[in-house]
Amino acid sequence: MCNLYAMTSNQKAIREIAMVLDDLTGNLQPLPEIYPNTMAPIVRNGGNGRELVMARWGMPTPPGYLKGHRVDRGVTNIRNPSSTWWKRWEGVQHRCLVPLTAFSEPERLPDGTSRLVWFARNDREPLAFFAVIWCRWTSVRKLADGETTDDLFGFLTTDANLEVGAIHPKAMPVILTQPDELERWMTAPIAGALALQRPLPDGVLCRVQAPALAD
Repeated sequence: MCNLYAMTSNQKAIREIAMVLDDLTGNLQPLPEIYPNTMAPIVRNGGNGRELVMARWGMPTPPGYLKGHRVDRGVTNIRNPSSTWWKRWEGVQHRCLVPLTAFSEPERLPDGTSRLVWFARNDREPLAFFAVIWCRWTSVRKLADGETTDDLFGFLTTDANLEVGAIHPKAMPVILTQPDELERWMTAPIAGALALQRPLPDGVLCRVQAPALAD
């Protein structure tokens, strides 16, 4: 599944589209390569409205999968948010939007090697948003750092649409492109919010070159 994405748009666009009232990210630089267990911007519901903050990609791993491991590198993709482990974070206080301009999937080639295929919106609009949950959690994310308390996030996945399915047939991230979808994910009761866990319509995405830094 997707373990690399890019956010090369500017924070003014994120604030306007996601209706952010409080930007706590400082001078946010373009991020052409965002990997698991690294920091990236998220939009979440704060005490005074929506806020733009930095968080670490990868939700806490269920304890049963951590036996024998000293480090929890996190779960980046969540297929069943209603399971016992994830259900605690289904409320609006733990939902967020993660801005992206492109995401990648690995393509297996006939010779056994693989290459990254990048996808972006096909309508000349640069920004889209992953549907995401977040939490604050204390764990060992990197052995050298020891135990730390971090804001963590992971995005929902669903069935693949035509474009992504040609590369990765099993699943794709849940991606929101319309203002009413963003609003529903951030404010609706859980049944209405999870109705958004669906693939993008065929044709909404296209393959693109690997992202470059914005001008």
